[in-house]
Amino acid sequence: MELSRGHVKTGFEDVRRVFEENFADDGELGAGFSAYQDGECIISLQGGFADRAKTRPFDEHTLTPVYSTTKPIAALVVGHVVDQAPGITLDTRVAEFWPEFAAEGKDDLTIADLLSHQAGLCGFEDRIDPALWLKPRELSAKLAETAPLWSPVPDGTSGYHPLTWGYLAGEIVERLAGHSLGTVLADDITGTAAGGDDVIDFWVGTPESQHDRISEIMRPKEMPKLGDLNRYNKAAFLTAWSAPERGTKVWREVEIPSANGHGTAQSVARLYSAFANQGVVKSPLMSSDSWNDFLTVRTTGQDRVLPFNIKFAAGVMGNNSGFYGPNPNSWGHSGWGGSAAFGDPDNQLSCAYVMNKQSAYLQGDPRAQRLFDAVYDCLG
Repeated sequence: MELSRGHVKTGFEDVRRVFEENFADDGELGAGFSAYQDGECIISLQGGFADRAKTRPFDEHTLTPVYSTTKPIAALVVGHVVDQAPGITLDTRVAEFWPEFAAEGKDDLTIADLLSHQAGLCGFEDRIDPALWLKPRELSAKLAETAPLWSPVPDGTSGYHPLTWGYLAGEIVERLAGHSLGTVLADDITGTAAGGDDVIDFWVGTPESQHDRISEIMRPKEMPKLGDLNRYNKAAFLTAWSAPERGTKVWREVEIPSANGHGTAQSVARLYSAFANQGVVKSPLMSSDSWNDFLTVRTTGQDRVLPFNIKFAAGVMGNNSGFYGPNPNSWGHSGWGGSAAFGDPDNQLSCAYVMNKQSAYLQGDPRAQRLFDAVYDCLG
């Protein structure tokens, strides 16, 4: 089988070379990489296999779960809904439209606080039924009655919410729009609900009709690189009840906006182009004032859960770590096992890497980093 399929724009041939070298150097199973610039898809590459038995090619139609790379896409939906809701801004207190959330001293937390990982609800220290993760409205209700793990909240520092973030974001959309986050995404942004010629092939809540396109995941042999363990990352990642069973039919179909978006590299890169083009994908997702508010930095500093210094706006990371290309003005995010995407507003560039052989990296997987570097080397 050929090492790569797809196209690269003239002048970006080295990106194809690096993409193919990833298969030789790191033993990729299947992967995709894509980049958009000025609204044009300049790179769309796929290679390898979509299944562990190596019988099905990983091609332009293969859907891959991108885990936390989903979060900024879901955040765009929240920003879009907030922009359209009369009298609501990111600084609106969540308890104004979700009264139950005020319990346990959370009455002053705003939408922006939740999106920037300041809610203190990164996980459950006390045992919960793991089946709740597959029942979003019930899990959201559980979060509403739960006390924050640190006080005061907010305090200007983040504590990354690997899974719970998506249930908080989803409940905000449900209460403000009257529809689920995945439904708003499909109706208003990707066009998957209506179909047609300009569909962005990304799903939060992937219907059974699409399951035969989903790649099989080869999980990492190592635990995630969490650094020093503490009560926060233990609750977020390491309890027996900290996550649902992944990869099942139910897990694919339920909406978990923090962790189970499924798409192609091209669809992820196109959605992240919002961060390169002032909130525009097919059309503006929100007003210019709302967009500026959306990208206002809410926290900067050492995260309580992850071993990184993180800058958060409303659900997307600023590039202060250099994981998302050389431009510190870029915005990006990574997913469990290696997926990553970013948007660079100075170059009107967005890039996305997806794969089905996971590593232990939570950010900075070398496979993605090499591809991002190669794109910038070609830009000159």
